[in-house]
Amino acid sequence: MTNWQKSDWRKKPRVQMPDYLDESALNAVEGRLASYPPLVFAGEARKLRDELAAVSRGDAFLLQGGDCAESFAEFSADGIRDTFKVMLQMAMVLTYGAKVPVVKLGRMAGQMAKPRSAPTETANGVELPSYRGDIINGFEFTQEARIPDATRMEQAYLQAAATLNLLRAFSTGGYADVRKVHAWTLDFTAGPEAEKYREMAERIGDTLDFMEAAGIRNQASHAMQTVDFYTSHEALLLEYEEALTRVDSTSGKWLAGSGHMIWIGDRTRQPDGAHVEFCKGVQNPIGLKCGPSMTTGHLKSLMATLNPENEPGRLTLINRFGAGSVGEHLPRLIKAVEEEGANVTWTCDAMHGNTIKSTTGYKTRPFDSVLREVREFFAIHNAEGTVPGGVHFEMTGADVTECTGGVRAVTDEDLSSRYHTACDPRLNASQSLELAFLVSEELSARRAGMAQAKAG
Repeated sequence: MTNWQKSDWRKKPRVQMPDYLDESALNAVEGRLASYPPLVFAGEARKLRDELAAVSRGDAFLLQGGDCAESFAEFSADGIRDTFKVMLQMAMVLTYGAKVPVVKLGRMAGQMAKPRSAPTETANGVELPSYRGDIINGFEFTQEARIPDATRMEQAYLQAAATLNLLRAFSTGGYADVRKVHAWTLDFTAGPEAEKYREMAERIGDTLDFMEAAGIRNQASHAMQTVDFYTSHEALLLEYEEALTRVDSTSGKWLAGSGHMIWIGDRTRQPDGAHVEFCKGVQNPIGLKCGPSMTTGHLKSLMATLNPENEPGRLTLINRFGAGSVGEHLPRLIKAVEEEGANVTWTCDAMHGNTIKSTTGYKTRPFDSVLREVREFFAIHNAEGTVPGGVHFEMTGADVTECTGGVRAVTDEDLSSRYHTACDPRLNASQSLELAFLVSEELSARRAGMAQAKAG
């Protein structure tokens, strides 16, 4: 990719991006961002790529989760901590069940731009441009708020930098020490899943006590006190992405300095489009959303463009079909990958294909539909002999009521009590933990089945 330049996307067709009215203000913001330090570093991105390669082989499992769209108004240290805490809990549950390392990848520190199904929206007879995420325009339903404002990119950068700073402190400063596994439980995480977590934490504690008594633990103390936590977001606003892209001094390759992994959305994956053009040239791991409209021809073309060297860990296919539709689409995509001999990491986004409007008018996602899609994802990979590498959830550590169902049985009538999302509904902490146990059961069953097949 020696001839690729980070501005080459500007020559390609662009979709789902704003038209800024003040070009001079846009140029000024891009210039300032280009002088700021990158948010992530090439060595971190390469390490994530190696870990995703292990996921593709079945030697690790990917947990990707976080906010639908990070907002300026909801930004707080407590919010970051609580989402990080839930992901630690989920990862511990998955590790315990799967007996493999869990790669922790947050939808954090940059998930601030959103594609929309329509360019405008109407309320009370008034039509305005759609809200596209706080990095682009405001959520308030006013003409002024909905005008794309380039200066929002700088506020997004500062919020992402502060988020990453706190995540790195949590990851390496003792907060993530596995000996504190009991302390990760949130106050409002109650019910059967919380009791199961406490029982698991007790068993882990007993194991650690045994290791210490046997003089084993000190040899692995660093690994138990820290975690690797990576960030990811959809690379939608390419002016922002380009401004933070740098040449890695050690390899001479381009790096998208905005996050460890960036992904291409289901609405922006045109093989000849701007987003594919940008992502093909950076060395970060790339995610590719695959919805029902993904054809085998397009997938083959995109794999060749985005991973021409066929590097393991470079390309993650994030499936999002909807419960009941996985069997119709996933097998044909698996066949396309097998025909090309492509190295990919398979993961399941069980959120975006299961969005409905509730009887009370709120957009929601039924917990049972999310779980069903995950189970279908595992069942098809098991049948095809391929590796179900991970799961991708929109979730939060906040005690919200946005997705119905789960053990705490959130109903349509409950949605209005704590419905805080700026875009799509998220799993709350209790639902996230419950789902982790259910995914863990799938992983344990798969592991037992593979062991039985090997013994037979």
